[in-house]
Amino acid sequence: MDSLPPPITDWFAARGWSLHPHQAEMLARAGEPALLLVAPTGGGKTLAGFLPTLAELATNPRQGLHTLYISPLKALAADIRRNLTAPIAEMGLPIRVEDRTGDTTATQRKRQRADPPQILLTTPESLALLLSYEDAPKIFDGLQRVIVDEIHALAESKRGDQLMLGLARLASLAPGLRRVGLSATVEDPPALARLMANAPRPCAVLHADPGPDPDITMMQTTAPPPWSGGGGRYAIPDILDQVRAHQTTLIFHNTRAQAEIFFHDLWLQNTGDLPIGIHHGSLAREQRERVEAAMVAGQLRAIVCTGSLDLGIDWGNVDLVIQVGAPKNVKRLVQRIGRANHRYNAPSKALLVPANRFEVVECVAALQAVQAQDLDGDPRGPGPLDVLCQHILATACAGPFDAAALHAEVARAGPYAALPRADFDACLDFCATGGYALRAYDRWRRLMQRADGLWQLRDPRTARMIRMNLGTIVDTEKLKVRMKGRGGTPLGEVEEYFAASLTQGDTFLMGGQVVRFDGLRELTVEVTRDPGRRPKLAVFDGTKFATSTQLSERILAILNSGDWSALPGTTQDWLALQAEVSVMPQRNRLLVESFPFEGREHLCIWGFAGRNAQQTLGLLATKRMEEQGLHPLGFVATDYATLIWGLDAVPDAAPLLDAAGLREGLEGWLAGNAVMKRSFRSTAQIAGLIERNLPGQRKSGRQATFSTDILYDTLRRHDPGHLMLRITAEEAMRGLVDFGRIEQMLARIGGRIDTRRLERIPPLAAPLFLEMGRVPVQGAARERLMAEEAERLMAAAGLT
Repeated sequence: MDSLPPPITDWFAARGWSLHPHQAEMLARAGEPALLLVAPTGGGKTLAGFLPTLAELATNPRQGLHTLYISPLKALAADIRRNLTAPIAEMGLPIRVEDRTGDTTATQRKRQRADPPQILLTTPESLALLLSYEDAPKIFDGLQRVIVDEIHALAESKRGDQLMLGLARLASLAPGLRRVGLSATVEDPPALARLMANAPRPCAVLHADPGPDPDITMMQTTAPPPWSGGGGRYAIPDILDQVRAHQTTLIFHNTRAQAEIFFHDLWLQNTGDLPIGIHHGSLAREQRERVEAAMVAGQLRAIVCTGSLDLGIDWGNVDLVIQVGAPKNVKRLVQRIGRANHRYNAPSKALLVPANRFEVVECVAALQAVQAQDLDGDPRGPGPLDVLCQHILATACAGPFDAAALHAEVARAGPYAALPRADFDACLDFCATGGYALRAYDRWRRLMQRADGLWQLRDPRTARMIRMNLGTIVDTEKLKVRMKGRGGTPLGEVEEYFAASLTQGDTFLMGGQVVRFDGLRELTVEVTRDPGRRPKLAVFDGTKFATSTQLSERILAILNSGDWSALPGTTQDWLALQAEVSVMPQRNRLLVESFPFEGREHLCIWGFAGRNAQQTLGLLATKRMEEQGLHPLGFVATDYATLIWGLDAVPDAAPLLDAAGLREGLEGWLAGNAVMKRSFRSTAQIAGLIERNLPGQRKSGRQATFSTDILYDTLRRHDPGHLMLRITAEEAMRGLVDFGRIEQMLARIGGRIDTRRLERIPPLAAPLFLEMGRVPVQGAARERLMAEEAERLMAAAGLT
C-alpha cells in the first residue's frame, strides 16, 4: 500500500481492506511495457489492472486520455464503469470514466473525440473506429496504458486479430504505451503473452493464487436424461428446486435458441412465480439493460443466459451457476463457473445438467478436467488476411501512410509477427484495385499511391463507407424454406450453416414432411415434397460449439478405463452392454460398426472429432460410397459419431477413410457447394469487398448474398487465384467443415480402422437413430413420440 497515494489508502483503510499479493505486484511492476495477469474469477483482476492508473492520476492529475480499457462485451464495459465511478467519487479523485460502444449516442461519441475522459472503456470495434479518424493522433497522443480484459476470449477469434492490429497502431501513435492483459482462464499463458507483447519488447506473466477448487457436481435429477436431445427440459423441476434454495442462479445454455426454448418451458412450470429473466446477445439493448439493472438490484432469482454473461460482470449475489447441456469446452465451463460467488478465495458453486445420456459421460469428463485444472484450447493460426485488408483501409481513412512502415507496424502485432511482405503487398493491392478481375471497376479502386510514395484514399468520401463497415462479427442468417415455384408455400426457416451443407437432390425433414432440396435462390431454400424417401439429412438443433479435442480425448479415456463408478447406474449398464455386444471406441483406433436395421444397412463411424467435422465426414464418406456403388441413402452426425444408412453393407470401411481420397473429395465437394459461397460472403464483408451497412440503411442479407454470389462466380471464372478466393478456401477448411479435425483424427489412428459387423444395433449407436428421426414438432405430443421411439430403439439394442 506504500506505493498508493493517501486518497486511495484512506479509502481502503475505511473499509478494512488490504491489497491482494497480485494487486500489489501489479502496482510494483506498473512501469513494465507489457504484463499479463492470470487470476481466478473474483480475485480482483480488474482492480489490479486499474490501480496503477488511479495511483498515477491521483498523484499527477491531468486532462486527456490516460488509460484505455478494452472489453469483449458492451455489458462488461458498462459494468466496469458503474464499479469504477463510485469508488473514484468516494476517493474524491478528479477522474472521468466513460464508455464508448455501439450503444453510445452520436453526440457522446463526438464529444469524447474532442474532449476524451481520463479513462475510456470500449470494445475492439469501437477502438478500430476511433483509430480510423484523422484526429486519432491527437486523441491518443497522451495515452499511457491499455488494459485488455478477458483477453483469452478475444484471442480465440478475428476480433482478437483486429484488436492486436489496433494495439500495434496505438503503439505508433503513443510511444511508450504500456499494455496489461487480464484473464482467469488461460490454457497456455506464454502463448497469450506472446500475443500481448509489443515486439520486440516482451510481456511478463503474473500468476495469482488460484484460490480454492470450485464446488462443481452433476445435478441429481428425478427423471433420467433422455437418450437424445439438447434442451434439458426433463430437469426443470429439479432446477426450480435449486433456484428456490439459492439467492441468485445463472442458468447457462450453449445457444440462444436453446435458451429461449428453455426459458419458455421454465416459465410454464414456474408455478411459484419466481422472478426469472433471460439475457442473450440478440435481445434489444433496452431489454438487456433492464435485466442487468434488476440483477444489480437483487430483484431476480435466476437468469437464463448464454455466452453474453460468460465474462467478468461482477454480480456478487450470484451463488449458483447451472450449465444445461454439456459444456463442449472446459475453459468456457471454468469461466461460467466463476460467475458464482464472485469473491476472492470463495469457492464457486456449479451444477452440470447433461441434456442426454451421452452427455452424462461428457459432463463427467469435464468435471475431471476442471479438477485437474486442465484447460483446453487449440493454437491460433497466423493472422487472417481479410482482417488485415480491413485494417489497411481503416488506416487510410486516418491519413496517408507509408507501406513499408505499415508492414513493420503490423508485424509487431502478435498474430502477424511472421507476415510475409508478399502477403501484405497482396492485401494492399486488393485494397487499391480490387484485384486483377475487378481493377476496371471504380468502386473497388479505393487507394492510390502519391508521387511521394505514400498511399491514400482515392476518394475521401469512401471513408464514411469504410467506417460504417468496420468489424469482424458477421451475422448468421436464417433462410426461408419454400416449395419450389412462383408463390410457393412457405414451410419455415433453417440456419444458413445447414442450408450451406445441402447439394441438389438432398432430402431432409421440414415441418414433419420429407422434402428434396432443389436449389438456393438468394436467401430462399427451394424444395419439393418427396414423401417416398427417407431424409438424407435431419434438421437438428445443433450447438454453436463442437466438443473440444482435449475433452473428446477425456471421454474416450473414461469409456476405456473400465472404472465407470463416477457414472450413474443406467449409464454404466449402457456402457457394459456396448462392451459385451461390440467394443468401446478407442483413442488410437477408429471403431466402425456395420449392422442391419429395419431393412437398411447402417455404418457408424466413431471419430469423436466434433459435430462439424463429423458432419463433413458423413458428406465425404457417402460421396465415396456412391462412387463405389454402395448406394448410401443418408446420414446424421453428432460430436462423437456419424451414422450412415443405405442399401448395401460396407465390408471394409478403410477405403472410405483414406486421407488423400477424403481431401480430394472435399475439394471437389466444396467447389460445387454453397459452403464456399457462405465463407466467401463472410470474408468479403470483413475485407471490405462488399458493404453490409450503407448510409441511411442496412443492406439486407438477401442483397448481400446476391452481390457476393455474383462476385464469387465471377472471380472463380476469371481470376481463380484472387486473394479473396484464397482466404475463402482457408476459412471454409477451418470453419464450417472443420477438415483439420478430420485430419487430426486420421493421424491419431494411423490407419488402425476396425470394422465390426454386428447383427443388431450396437448400444452406443442407438441414440443416433433419434437424431435421425427427429421431427420439429413442439409440445407434449413430440415428447411422447420421442419417448416411445427411444424405448423401441433401446429394446432393439438390447437395453430394456
